[in-house]
Amino acid sequence: MADITLVEAVNLALAHEMEQDPEMVVLGEDIGINGGVFRATVGLLERFGAERVLDTPLAENMLAGVAVGMAAQGLHPVVEIQFMGFIYPTIDQMVSHASRLRNRTRGRLSCPMVLRAPYGGGIHAPEHHSESTEAMFAHIPGIRVVIPSSPARAYGLLLAAIRDPDPVVFLEPKRIYRLVKQKVEDNGEALPLDSCFVLRPGSDITLVSWGAMLHETLQAADRLAEEGVEAEVIDLATIKPIDMETLLESVGRTGRCVIIQEAARTCSVSSEISARLAEEGLMSLFAPIRRVTGYDTVMPLFRMEEYYMPSVERILKTVRETLEYA
Repeated sequence: MADITLVEAVNLALAHEMEQDPEMVVLGEDIGINGGVFRATVGLLERFGAERVLDTPLAENMLAGVAVGMAAQGLHPVVEIQFMGFIYPTIDQMVSHASRLRNRTRGRLSCPMVLRAPYGGGIHAPEHHSESTEAMFAHIPGIRVVIPSSPARAYGLLLAAIRDPDPVVFLEPKRIYRLVKQKVEDNGEALPLDSCFVLRPGSDITLVSWGAMLHETLQAADRLAEEGVEAEVIDLATIKPIDMETLLESVGRTGRCVIIQEAARTCSVSSEISARLAEEGLMSLFAPIRRVTGYDTVMPLFRMEEYYMPSVERILKTVRETLEYA
């Protein structure tokens, strides 16, 4: 068991599954010789060879299309897209083929592929490198969307995604790729998909987040504890489908909920959670559901990036307003 970062946990999971599954291949731009733009695939080419670790042209639509074909014929492809801002050409293949292959063939074929991409802001990257558009994929029937928030969850959830018989979009929050280290045992144990993780129990308010924003959310919960407020912090983890049972149980106890996301506000994952909580848990609520989100703009470059992204202070302000609601 070693202390590793989130990006190292991704590498560990990929290597473990390639060792166990001879049908698994990884492909993407610069993933072989260079080990990927964030070095998530470093060492895999040397270990597993060029037939299973494929450097490809700069053609994301082609990458997704090749992966669909591979998956339909018995391989287990894992595709890396360099940044989420470059993922949009894949949507044609994901909507038209990957998501509906099982339905189209009445179950004769499935599409066990994983589409990986670093996502989110916070590293002062240029335009197209700081996207948080997970809701776009969550809207597509037939696709799971998974976002880890720690090294251990990155390892376990990626193993589960690779083993899933249907397509998974696996988004890795690059702001926390190397932010913290955590002990992770390379034991091959997958974590459950479609389930939330309660990171901190509490009785006064429920805080729901995912990906890198869990970092600020947990800091806010620590600050609230100093004020005598016990916030329950939930890592959504699987963005689609949403584990509403866990969320409703928590809100049923606390009566209050704040959802924190980096993505733009309108038509987002937080919008869906808010709607479902209102539809299924309205009688448990003591206050309106509140959201702390990015803004409905393109991520502003460099100097304004920190203003765009939810901060601990923005979270605390919204939580306090929710707690004060009569």
